[in-house]
Amino acid sequence: MRPTPCVQHGGALRSLLSLVALLAAMLGGAVFWWANQPLSLRTNEVELAIEPGTTPREIARGWVQAGIDAPPWTLYEWFRWSGQSRNIKAGSYLLEPGATPRSLLRMMVQGDEHLATVRLIEGWSYRKFRDALSQADGLKQITTQMTDAQLMAELGSPGLAPEGQFFPDTYSYAKGSTDLAVLQRAHRAMLKHVNEAWAARSPSSPLRSPQDLLVLASIIEKETGKESDRPMVAAVFCNRLRIGMPLQTDPTVIYGLGDRFDGNLKRIHLQTDTPFNTYTRAGLPPTPIAMPGKASLLAAIHPAESKALYFVARGDGSSAFSESLAEHNRAVNQFQRNPQKQP
Repeated sequence: MRPTPCVQHGGALRSLLSLVALLAAMLGGAVFWWANQPLSLRTNEVELAIEPGTTPREIARGWVQAGIDAPPWTLYEWFRWSGQSRNIKAGSYLLEPGATPRSLLRMMVQGDEHLATVRLIEGWSYRKFRDALSQADGLKQITTQMTDAQLMAELGSPGLAPEGQFFPDTYSYAKGSTDLAVLQRAHRAMLKHVNEAWAARSPSSPLRSPQDLLVLASIIEKETGKESDRPMVAAVFCNRLRIGMPLQTDPTVIYGLGDRFDGNLKRIHLQTDTPFNTYTRAGLPPTPIAMPGKASLLAAIHPAESKALYFVARGDGSSAFSESLAEHNRAVNQFQRNPQKQP
């Protein structure tokens, strides 16, 4: 008995469906195998910055142009086939040997960015800070044409001079980030530390504002060679402020000289009046003279309990403190004029 046409067609359809299923399984297996194989890279490291709004096709092409040795369409189809192409996040990414298509996609979907760092050091001036930012790897420079006033207004602190307004720390950023973004973080960090210190001040503090605190902390930062001396250095300056005695600190004079300072501070410099000359003017200078760290901020607001009015460098990084001018002169003779007689 011959099979009916319906039965013949049904069998052929089942065979076709089986073949399609088999091919699909083989294709899926091939894709799974390929997705877990290390990608071929033309260099040891491949970096790509993905801007917001970049399409998956453009991302695939960008990776190939950056150093992945593969046809762009294979990466693009993998992104689409995974169902994760719309979840890829903008950012800066680094691909190293051993990375697979699967790990590449996971990195972009999770936003595991490759971060660079720039370190800002306690005691640096604002200009040195800007020099470091200008040389930071992969940091977009968008503030170079701004004046100081324009920058501080952009940061939400109009009217402030930029000196001392940025907290020294190590800042991580994704390559392609802007210098303005780092400046914003550093400025917010300094405001936070200053406000926290100010809130914990003693009622007896001679400082009148958070900016006074920042100015004094910057002087302490430049005057202290040994960490443990900070509270005593702070005590000397606070004691002088209370009685109206000039601070007479060399770093402020040097700052006021600017480019005129050649590394040799002379008597004429101490006698030449500038807004920063604390030998010719009483009180604090008009702005900070450097970026103080947290230790100097805390010392300025919590000075040691001491009546000292003078200090002189011992020559080993530490200082000798004195309550009277006669005692101070003896210390100067011992540690400065006759250093060979130091104990």
